[in-house]
Amino acid sequence: MQHGVELISIGNGTGSRETDKLAIEAIKLVAGHKPEQKVAKIMVSEAGASVYSASAFAAAEFPELDVSLRGAVSIARRLQDPLAELVKIDPKAIGVGQYQHDVNQKALARSLDATVEDCVNAVGVDVNTASVPLLERVSGLNKALAKNIVEYRDANGPFANRATIRKVPRLGDKTFEQAAGFLRINGGDNPLDRSSVHPEAYPVVERILARISKGIVDIMGQSAVLKGLSPVDFTDEKFGVPTVREILTELEKPRRDPRPEFKTATFQEGVESLTDLHPGMVLEGVVTNVAAFGAFVDVGVHQDGLVHVSALANKFVKDPHEVVKPGQIVKVKVLEVDVKRQRISLTMRLDDAPGSTSTSGRVPAEVSANPSHNQRDRRPPTPPRAPERQPQPAGTMAMAMALARAKQKK
Repeated sequence: MQHGVELISIGNGTGSRETDKLAIEAIKLVAGHKPEQKVAKIMVSEAGASVYSASAFAAAEFPELDVSLRGAVSIARRLQDPLAELVKIDPKAIGVGQYQHDVNQKALARSLDATVEDCVNAVGVDVNTASVPLLERVSGLNKALAKNIVEYRDANGPFANRATIRKVPRLGDKTFEQAAGFLRINGGDNPLDRSSVHPEAYPVVERILARISKGIVDIMGQSAVLKGLSPVDFTDEKFGVPTVREILTELEKPRRDPRPEFKTATFQEGVESLTDLHPGMVLEGVVTNVAAFGAFVDVGVHQDGLVHVSALANKFVKDPHEVVKPGQIVKVKVLEVDVKRQRISLTMRLDDAPGSTSTSGRVPAEVSANPSHNQRDRRPPTPPRAPERQPQPAGTMAMAMALARAKQKK
C-alpha cells in the first residue's frame, strides 16, 4: 500500500504456491483498506535466476543486495521486460532442450548467440534504458561499444535522437549504419526514432508526408490514412518496393512487438503436491521443456509431468515441436502418478482413459522428469559388449592341452 504496488511477480520454483497464498492474502488486505488500488499477481518462470544472481554482472549491478534479493529483482524484471532480463543469462542456463552437453559446444554457443541476436533485433532496444548485455546483442555492436553507449548516456543524459548516438566514442559510421534501425528512442525529438525505420530511409517518409500533406504524428498508427498508398510511388534508386512496403507497415503499427500477448497458467486450487494428484484430473499447465520423446508440463506441484509424444495429439506426431513450445499454456489430463519415483504421466488427449499409459508413455529411465536435471553431461549408451571368456583354472587348461596333443599323435 505504501509503494502503490500494482503487480506481483512470483517465481515458479520452490515455495511458489506458498508465496502465491501469501500474495492472495496481501491483495485481500490491500482491497480492504484501499479498494481503489488494484493489485494482481502473476506466476513467471525463474529458470536461470540463480545463475544471474551469482554472476559478476549482478554483483556489479546490485553490490549492496544479497544474492537472494538479486534473484527476486530478476524475477520481477522478467515480468516487466523479459527479453532485456533474459539476455543477461547464458542461454544454456535457462534449461530448455535435451542433452545439450552432448553436442559441439562451440557450435551450440554460436547458434544460441545468433538466435538471441535475432530476437533482440526483431523487438528493438530502447537505447536510453538498455543494459550492456542487451546492447551488445544488437547487430553491429559488441561489448566494448555497448559499454561506451551506457557510459556516454550516464555522463551526458538520455539520447535526444538517433543522430546523437554518433557521438559515442569508437562508434563509427559503418557501425551506426548497421545498428541504428534496432536502437529506439522513446520520447525523443523525432517520432520516427521510436520505430524500426532506419535513419537512411527518413527521406522516403518525408516524400510520403508531402504526398498526403500531413505530419508524422498524424499518420503514425493510422492505418486508414496509409492504406491507399502504393509503395511503387515512393521508390528510388536506393529504396525498392519491398523496403517502402516495410516502411508503410511500420508507420501503420509503430512500436509493434512481435511477442504474443502474455498469458499465464491458472493452477488448480488445492493441488500443490504429488499426493494431491489423481488419475483423471484435468488441469491447466505450462510447457517448460520440449524433448524428442515428448513435453514436460508444470501443473503447479513442483514436479513437471511428462506428456509423451504419442499423447500430444489425436494424430501422429513426428516432432513434438510441431505441437507445443516452451511457455505454451495447455490443458492436460493426469493418467498416472508415481509418488515414490516422483513421476507424473499426462496426456493432452483429454478423452484418454486414466491408467491407459504404456511403457512408451513413461519417462525414459535415463531422463529425469525435471528438465533442470536433463542438463547434466550425458553420454550415448554404450553397446553391450560380448561376454568375456571366463579364466579357467590352471589344472583344467593343462588337461585340455594334453588331450589336444594326444589327439594329434593319433
